[in-house]
Formats: sequence, C-alpha cells, structure tokens
Amino acid sequence: MTNMIQSAKEQVSQLTQAAYEKAAATGLLPAGAQVKATIEIPKDVSHGDYASSFAMAGAKALHMAPRQIAQIIVDHLELEGSYFRAVEIAGPGFLNFTLGPKWFGEVLSAVETQGEDYGSGTEGGGRKVMVEFVSANPTGPMHMGNARGGVLGDTLANVLRRDGWNTWKEFYVNDAGNQIHKFAVSINARYMQMILGEEKVPFPEEGYHGDDIKELARAIHAQHGDSWKDLPEEERLDRMAEYGLSVNIPKMKEDLRKYGIEYDEWFFESSLHNSGYVAQTVELLTEKGWTYEKDGALWLNTTQLLKEKYMREGKSQEQVDKLDLKDDVLRRANGFYTYFAADIAYHRNKLEVRGFDLAINIWGADHHGHVARLQAALDGLGLDGSHRLVIVLMQLVNLMQDGKPVRMSKRSGKAIALHDLLDEISVDAARYFFNSRAATTPLDFDLDLAVREDSENPVYYVQYAHARICSLVSRLAEEDGAKVPAAASVDAELLSAPEELALVKSLAQFPEEIHLAARDYDPSRINRYLVALAGDFHRFYNACRIKGEEPALLSARLKLADTVRAVLANGLGLLGVSAPEKM
Repeated sequence: MTNMIQSAKEQVSQLTQAAYEKAAATGLLPAGAQVKATIEIPKDVSHGDYASSFAMAGAKALHMAPRQIAQIIVDHLELEGSYFRAVEIAGPGFLNFTLGPKWFGEVLSAVETQGEDYGSGTEGGGRKVMVEFVSANPTGPMHMGNARGGVLGDTLANVLRRDGWNTWKEFYVNDAGNQIHKFAVSINARYMQMILGEEKVPFPEEGYHGDDIKELARAIHAQHGDSWKDLPEEERLDRMAEYGLSVNIPKMKEDLRKYGIEYDEWFFESSLHNSGYVAQTVELLTEKGWTYEKDGALWLNTTQLLKEKYMREGKSQEQVDKLDLKDDVLRRANGFYTYFAADIAYHRNKLEVRGFDLAINIWGADHHGHVARLQAALDGLGLDGSHRLVIVLMQLVNLMQDGKPVRMSKRSGKAIALHDLLDEISVDAARYFFNSRAATTPLDFDLDLAVREDSENPVYYVQYAHARICSLVSRLAEEDGAKVPAAASVDAELLSAPEELALVKSLAQFPEEIHLAARDYDPSRINRYLVALAGDFHRFYNACRIKGEEPALLSARLKLADTVRAVLANGLGLLGVSAPEKM
C-alpha cells in the first residue's frame, strides 16, 4: 500500500543520488563514494518539507566542505516530474526539499483508490499474532479495568491487522483452580444460608461477597429447591461452579459484545488440565532439567532461567546477582498444578501447538512481576518466550465526576461494573476515552467530559468534524449541484493555502501512525492523530471558503474535505467508534 511520506523520502534519496552521479560523471565530485544520508521532516516548515544530510554525510568520502557539496548537488538536481518544486541549502549543508502539487495530488489519489484499506502496511508480513486481552475471572461482573483492557486489546489487534499481521483475538477463561473453588464455596454458603438460616451457616472469610453470588444462589434454589442440600459436598460444589459459570460467561460475552468486542476464541483453562497438557508441559520442563522436588512439591528453577535470560539481554553478572530471584511451585504436594504451571502450558499451546509467531497479552500493571518469569519458562521450553511473548502492562483507571474520584457503583456499592458504566455513557465515548492514553499511563476517565457535546470532548470533536463534512457535501450537492470529483480531475496546484497544505500532509501521516501504533503496541496514537486531523480540518474550513468559489477551486477544496471525511471514518473504525453523518 502507498505510504506517501515514505515515497517522498525515497524520492529525496533517489534524486540526490542521481544528482551526485551526474556531478561525478562531469568530474565535479569523486566517483564511487557510498554516502549514507538521513532524511528527516523538519519541525519548522520554513526549512522545507524534507531535509537530507547528504552533503554532511558525504564530506569525508568526497573530500570537500559540506556546503560546497550541497551546491554541486543542487546544481545537478532534476526536479521536473518529481514530488518537489524547490530545494534550498541551509545551515551547515542541509538540502531542504519543498513538496510540489504532484505529491499533494497523489495523496488524494491514494486515499481514493485504497478506500478503507488506506493506511495499511506490510510490516507484519502475514505472520500470525494472537492478542489475548481482558481474560477476567468468570466469578463476577466485568469492571472498569476490563473496560480499559478490552478496548486497548481490541484496537491493538485492529491496528496490527492493518499493519500486515494475521491477527487473532482471544479470551482466556480461568475456569479451573483456586478461584473457581472459592466461587463454588461462596455460592454454596449463600444457598445453604437460604435453607438453614444465615446464623447457622458462616460465610467463608475469603469468599466472594458480591450481590451477584446471592443472585446465583437464589436462582439455583428457584430451580432445584432444597434438593442440592443433601448431595455429597464435592458434587454439590462442582454443580455450583458449573451453574455459576453457565450464567456468568454468557453475561461476560454479552457485556463485551455490547462494548463492540467479538473474540475469535474463548479458550478454557480447564481444557488444558482435562487433556493432560499441563502435566505434559511440566514433564517436558523436568526432562529439560529445569525442575526439582522439595517438601513434596515440584519446583521450577526460575532463578536459573531468569539469570540466563538476563545475561542474554546484556545484564552483568553483578547486576543479576543483586536481583531478588525466587523459584516457583509447579505442582503442589497435594498433586494439584499451580496457576503458573497452567499459564506456561497455555502459552506453550499458543506458540508451539497453534503456531503463533507472536503472542501479545494485555495485563494489569500489578502482574509485572510475572512477565519475565513466564518468558523465561518458555525460553526453558525452547520457545524463545523472551521475544515471542510480549506483555503490555496497563495502568489503573480513575473514574472522575465533578472533579472527584468515583470509587463505587451507586447500584451495588462495589467496584463499577462495565454494564453500569455503559448505562451512563455511550459505547463510542467509552471506547474512545479508554484508548486515549498509552497503556503505561494511568488514565483519569472524566464522566462529565465524556457526555459533553462540545469541542472539549475529543470524541465529539472528531465525530463532529466527520458529520460537518457529510453535511457540507450533501448541502453543496443539493444547492449547487456540486459533486465530489475524482482525484484525477482535481488541479492540486490550486491547493496552495498553508491550511490546505497542512491538511494534506496530515492525511499522508495516517499510514505512518498505524505502523507506529502497531510497532509500539500503542493504539492511543490513533486517537491523537484523529484529534489533530480534525483540528487541521476545522482550521482549513474556517480559512478557506468552499461554497461560492470558482468551480475548479470549489472542486479541489470539496475533494480535500471529502478525503478528510474518508480518513476520519477509517481511523474511527479502527477504534470501534462510529462515524455519524449527522450530529
């Protein structure tokens, strides 16, 4: 796909190389020199649009002062038919290239011909990447942290797909282990309290205290009456867990669907235990010499695995010795496998069985201590976890209202559930705001701002720009019979106002933003880009009249406005946010 910024940089390189070879052929510069120049976009547009360091980089090889080289290059440059209309020498010998109409016209053409694919790249090369996100315990409702992780993971997967990756979205259901036992014990206690009275059945201190547990117990009693009371305790707990999960998992799917998230797979932890894959993975670590027995339990030699990982990454022996490293239990003395053992098995399944080239997990920042340990365990299995497993750690969300933090849900008195939040604000606002900062930054979510309908609210500001263009296009068609022209029929020479040029450059930036968002695992770049593009459009619209202009200029400006509309819709689509035609 066309990246017009990249195309311009490549052309600067080709033009300077051709000018050098031409000058060398006439004897003005020594032939055969290999010059590695950088090509940058200056912050100040008065310095041109692209700056080449060819003259400075070549000074040593060409045995000449940079400004002298620069002058010879300029004298031999052929700009005819290129993207550039002028070149100037600046400072110690920079070659500053200024873009011409051909480039601006081709940006409009690229957006038109590529349509919804505009901005796509090939960096992923079709490699398989799994983005696993949310993966909340199915023991209670989805909450605020899941809301941030949900949109972050979903948008990151969208961005990676657009950058050429073969993308898969997955939810890992922790339907085994200690938290499920605790879940069952909690429902059981509430069920027995209903039958025998609260004073006769103490509620476990470590149990889940939410109203949702009471609701599950009431539902079981409504269906089965007192009949489960006399079942053997183990069977009763199994049934409680099974029933609770059969209610909670569909609710989670429903909440996430309402939030605009659909997964390729809901992967169940229990399947790893039931198939013997956890036991097999632990056995494999034992065969490779990474485990030992102590106090009846089987331990992973995490300390040694981490030491080797850190040494490979360039830490010194002294630095590694100072780290407080500990080993991990894989199988307890009672024969049960730990959550860590299941986690290693699950990630082995991702990389080895299902063949993902890269696995990306979105985790809360409180899991940071687990990252290197899991990567090192996969290294121990020969799966290169240090490179093939990427963990994006996500900081907390503070919900704000009236300038103060909101701690509790008004409905339940507990942490705010996702479905409660989506009763208060639109899905568009939630998705936009939760993705508005890099994952590594704590997020203040301002409820008052999210529902405001003015330019202070960034999602409203971007959507309003889109709706304003739709309105403009339909109004001009209705009143003046003016239709959006094809890019090929636009005279790009007429787009010469600073606001017009800035707007086209902004449009050209979109493929780069998608690539950088994918490279840095930071989809919030798309939010910032869209706000900047909307701002550039509003400045253009206020400075450059469209209606009433002579036909060729009206046509060019209308095409420019409609091109902005297409890119705004494209970017909002990546975020899972709607692009309304009217507001």
